[in-house]
Amino acid sequence: MVERFFAWINRSRRLAKDFEGIIASAEAFLCAASTMLLIRRLARHT
Repeated sequence: MVERFFAWINRSRRLAKDFEGIIASAEAFLCAASTMLLIRRLARHT
């Protein structure tokens, strides 16, 4: 399950490489990508 999550997250161009200099902004982008992934998957099942 974890490997699948990382594969989904790596599809995000912004997160494919770590261009962020500040850890907080990289963490925020990871949170945003995870949220978008969850929303898309939930919308597909409803």
